[in-house]
Amino acid sequence: MAGKLIAENRRARYDYFLEDSFEAGLALTGTEVKSLRNGRANIAESYASVEGNEIVLINADIPPYAQGNRNNHEPRRHRKLLLHRKQLDKLIGAVQRDGRTLIPTKLYWNEKGMAKLELSLAKGKKNHDKREATAARDWQRDKARLLRDKG
Repeated sequence: MAGKLIAENRRARYDYFLEDSFEAGLALTGTEVKSLRNGRANIAESYASVEGNEIVLINADIPPYAQGNRNNHEPRRHRKLLLHRKQLDKLIGAVQRDGRTLIPTKLYWNEKGMAKLELSLAKGKKNHDKREATAARDWQRDKARLLRDKG
């Protein structure tokens, strides 16, 4: 990723074990692009799902464009993700065979000014995994504080 960040799903790392990342394009309408240019989007509760032989982004919130007319877009519509066929086959196989989930982690503009979505192949965490992660993070923070105070 080497562009301007629009939206980030910070909760994804807490709720899932993130494995592979893929960069996907989005099939957007004109008013959606204009709304994204204003920096307004939310991918926190969104996920990607397999529909037929393509992958769609579900529940991503791109608010209506303020200067849009009656042809404005639906804020939470399903948006098709644009990926190479090999990537599609790999992701569809992982979701159907291994029970993985497709979680969007970042929405950003690339160098060419195209809206891109970083999509991660993820496995859900159980509550005890989340507690372990929190304990490890707290220990790292305490260790850094102790070393800083000593040195």
